[in-house]
Amino acid sequence: MSQLFAPLELRSVTLRNRIGVSPMCQYRATDGLANAWHHVHLVSRAVGGNALVCAEATAVLPEGRISPGCLGLWNDQQVEALTPIVAEIRDHGAVPAIQLAHAGRKASTAPPWQGGGPVAPEDGGWEGVAPSPVAFDERAPVPSELDAAGIARVVAAFRSAAQRAAASGFELLEVHAAHGYLLHSFHSPLTNPRADGYGGDLVGRTRLTREVVTAIREVWPDRLPLAVRLSVTDWVPGGWSEDDAVQLARWLVEDGGDLIDCSSGGTLPGVRVPTAPGYQVPFAARLRREAGVATAAVGMISEPDQAEGIVARGDADLVLLGRESLRDPYWPRRAAVALGAVDRLAVPDPYARGWT
Repeated sequence: MSQLFAPLELRSVTLRNRIGVSPMCQYRATDGLANAWHHVHLVSRAVGGNALVCAEATAVLPEGRISPGCLGLWNDQQVEALTPIVAEIRDHGAVPAIQLAHAGRKASTAPPWQGGGPVAPEDGGWEGVAPSPVAFDERAPVPSELDAAGIARVVAAFRSAAQRAAASGFELLEVHAAHGYLLHSFHSPLTNPRADGYGGDLVGRTRLTREVVTAIREVWPDRLPLAVRLSVTDWVPGGWSEDDAVQLARWLVEDGGDLIDCSSGGTLPGVRVPTAPGYQVPFAARLRREAGVATAAVGMISEPDQAEGIVARGDADLVLLGRESLRDPYWPRRAAVALGAVDRLAVPDPYARGWT
């Protein structure tokens, strides 16, 4: 029996299999509002057989957006736009999820197909914030250093966005603490030279993420799972390390976390990452083993046998697809055929004649 198509229980939520859609920016929103593009993008992947469909990095504050086209959850109008999308994801048998984020010093950028450079204030851009006033690269503006009031505002914004996520009907929430965005930039000694309670040792540098998770858990229903995406390593000597990530994962379990989504990198530009099929799977395996937490593996996972092996070996509890899901919204159905698990994945009646 295929382990990839075995159900997964996280608190009161049951995923029909171990395949999920990784949160991927679409850069199609206006004023943070979801629209028809997001509806088609997300619902089609629920129809395709994915067990978990996660909406892209969704900003908790306007200045927390990666780009002017990113989703947001800082007002109730955004709840109204997301609610029907969430309902239809659930109607097609998938668990609707959302990733809450703050881009920090990597905010106010153009979409990749427009070069990804900074968007100037006169063009609709805004100032970023960070642990310290150091720009991401030579093109980026210098961000403002968050003071105590600014940090408290960020924590409160994550808390309020989690309440709005619950009101929208989402059943799994993920906190984005990876890829050099705000929370991860506090983790890394390469980007956090602060000498106050939010810097210094590992306890200080991870304090903001833990405060965010704790604040969210206060309002996020206890029956629903909470995930955190971590960059497990900066891939730079002297930076954030696997050992650091293991310890943080242990603390996050204490704080109410249920799943660690294991990614890497993003702290500094120009870092050489040894990418290869499944190159981040060992991170998921180590955190699962040493932190005693469910993990998700992501990164260059594209073949059914590869995904099956990850779950069957116990390297991760869940496989998240990014680019492969963009290429094929129906990848789980193709995997079910390849792995002899067609009977484990119901096909919508209008599509049945294409699968028999």
